[in-house]
Amino acid sequence: MIEGVKITPLRQIPDERGKIMHMLRSTDAHFMEFGEIYFSCVHPGAIKAWHIHTKMTLNYAVPHGRIKFVLHDDREGSPTKGETQEVFMGADNYCLVTVPPLVWNGFKGYGPDMAIVANCATLAHDPGEISRRPHDDQAIGYDWDLKHG
Repeated sequence: MIEGVKITPLRQIPDERGKIMHMLRSTDAHFMEFGEIYFSCVHPGAIKAWHIHTKMTLNYAVPHGRIKFVLHDDREGSPTKGETQEVFMGADNYCLVTVPPLVWNGFKGYGPDMAIVANCATLAHDPGEISRRPHDDQAIGYDWDLKHG
């Protein structure tokens, strides 16, 4: 696991009408602050990667569909520098992944449906504090292809 990344199982409350899916409350121990909430939709097989924030902490959950969420640590002085972490997220693994600043991240949709990825970020979007790389950036060297076996 990458230093500073937290995975918190989330509660789902089903009944005969449907269900409630908790994500983040101001009373949660891991809640920091509120900046904005947005939803990113990704089609099966599509990749949205890589990006990094210099100040913002991200809180991702996937209430619909499935994604492979990938993180990469290239922070100087980090005990997990050079490590890459995968988290498979969706209704079958409904969790909150908290990503600290300066950790590269991205995701790929999989399964039959478009995935909806919710992010409750600690800051409102600021184009000056985000950097991007292509999904096949050799500095990270991650292979997004389907792995068998």
